[in-house]
Amino acid sequence: MGNAQPADGVVRSDWWTMFNDPILDGLEKRMLAVNPDLQAEAEAFTQARDVARETESRLYPQVTGGAHMSDNKGSIGRLYNNPARSTSLVYESNQAYSGAATWEPDFWNSIRNTTRMQKNLAQASAGQYALARLSLEAELASDYIALRGLDAQNAVYDDSIRYFRAAVEITELRQAGSIGAGLDVSRAETQLYSAQASKSNLIASRNVMEHAIAVLLNTAPAGFHIAPVKDVKMHFGVLKINAGLPASLLERRPDIAIAERQMAASARAIGVSRAAFYPHITFSADGGFEDGGFDLASISRAFWKIAVQAVEPAFTGGLRRAALQRSWSQYRGMVDNYRSVVLSAFQDVEDGLTQTRQFKVAQDQQQKAVDAALRTQSMTMALYTGGLSNYLDALVAQQDALQARLAEVEVQTAQVQSSVRLVRALGGGWNASDLPGIKQIDPFGPLQYGDLRTPKAVNGIDNHASPLDNDLRGDHVSDNVSQGLTGRP
Repeated sequence: MGNAQPADGVVRSDWWTMFNDPILDGLEKRMLAVNPDLQAEAEAFTQARDVARETESRLYPQVTGGAHMSDNKGSIGRLYNNPARSTSLVYESNQAYSGAATWEPDFWNSIRNTTRMQKNLAQASAGQYALARLSLEAELASDYIALRGLDAQNAVYDDSIRYFRAAVEITELRQAGSIGAGLDVSRAETQLYSAQASKSNLIASRNVMEHAIAVLLNTAPAGFHIAPVKDVKMHFGVLKINAGLPASLLERRPDIAIAERQMAASARAIGVSRAAFYPHITFSADGGFEDGGFDLASISRAFWKIAVQAVEPAFTGGLRRAALQRSWSQYRGMVDNYRSVVLSAFQDVEDGLTQTRQFKVAQDQQQKAVDAALRTQSMTMALYTGGLSNYLDALVAQQDALQARLAEVEVQTAQVQSSVRLVRALGGGWNASDLPGIKQIDPFGPLQYGDLRTPKAVNGIDNHASPLDNDLRGDHVSDNVSQGLTGRP
């Protein structure tokens, strides 16, 4: 277990490996590769990058080109044509090609602020991806721990059911020897059948938990199975975690990074609203060649136009002032939201530290309770077998022992799950430096025309599935889905 821990207790990005469970390691790796919710977040980040690219394109001149050719024949009897003087057919032809360019200089930084705002929102989308990834990692680990807790409880029931069967046989033997009452047999049978019914309910709960894990792995629940572990103890590695300084938490939580980037985007929106008070200036030019024949390559056939336009709204009824006021209000709201997210993060860490400490204490205390309950169970059964006590004392002791052992597993499950919550509260090894930079947001350059279907991965956010690989005719289930991770025949 010592090899699984970082020397300084810092949470790693593959933090679940500290539990020393190879099956959990495989589940986490598989989930990160195939989970559809995580892929949807990656696509949302791609879309945010493209929105930023669309906005930034307004900084460049917009150039268009066109070509035109027509050949028309007119009717000899058309209006204004005198048939008495002209019997010739009327032909008209026209050819032209032209180009146009428009450009809006960003004198007041309206486009630049809008572009930076969209890039900040794209960074927030990258934070959403990191948050979704951490949430899914924690959810899968918590579900798996709960599954192993149910396995341990199932093993406890197996032990208790064997003990209860032996108790039924003892009461039947005593009744057959006329030294015991039929009431003792009925009580023993009630205890046995109740334990069997509880075990059946436990198996149903385990199947439900298994189905939840299958969905996280993008697998049909009916064909997924994780082999049970028949052990009354849960054998997970102990996580030794250093919470670090409170200030460092601001750099390790994706939700804090999201709130900070949204706040930065709101600040840019104020600049956009301010720019609306200044004139919008646009330069435009177009030109080309036009001729009734095919003699286009002549300067005499050329045409062109250059224009400058400046637009300044004179009166808008308070529209721009209201927009500016709303931008300031949105920024202040984002500042308040940032403060709330930070405080909630500190609360999550303190809750996690408290729970891990107290559950460890409770686990030690419950272990003592189990030892005492098992001793009582053995002593009362020995006294009953020797005829020195009634079966009611033995029955109560058996119930106490079963409940104490189940409670021990529940406390241990809660203790391990609290470690998962603490890891999640500390960011799961994530850092704000993992966010893509402003320059990394651009999915492609202004003159790039190839490899546009799937943008390049940025800081681990990868759209690895091409739309052309998807069978859109209907749902398709791989042949390998019929077997789970551990292989159900």
